[in-house]
Amino acid sequence: MHGPAAAGWLVVALCAGAGAYCLLRRRGAEGAERGTAGGEALMGFGMAVMAVPAAVVPPPRWIWPVYVAVFGVAALRALGPALRTSHHLHHLVGMLAMVYMAVAMALPPDGAHGAHSAGGTPLATGVLLIYYAGYVLWTGARLLPLQTVT
Repeated sequence: MHGPAAAGWLVVALCAGAGAYCLLRRRGAEGAERGTAGGEALMGFGMAVMAVPAAVVPPPRWIWPVYVAVFGVAALRALGPALRTSHHLHHLVGMLAMVYMAVAMALPPDGAHGAHSAGGTPLATGVLLIYYAGYVLWTGARLLPLQTVT
């Protein structure tokens, strides 16, 4: 992750906290809910590791294929449940987004700023940005209490 190290560490803490919360949820869950919580914990810890500021702890080149393999397997496991419910479809999109990020980071740099050169935003990045922005707004709207007008 690029940018100020303090912001990077805050993202690491947030993602690791979310992963820990999901592990706690997994302990008390049964059946499909247990698997869902495990997938969410994997996502949280994976994002925490990917968010570690590169200036502080530079990631080794071999780590990106490992991420592709781990999240690729997780995406395959999420495929069956994703065909049944939209919540699991969101998990599948998340796992595929993690694979996409790992592949993008594994590509050799194209100049001074690597994959972040002035060539523009790849289409997949834009689609994921729009998807997650919409998902956040939709989820946030569901959290708001409905008031009836009389």
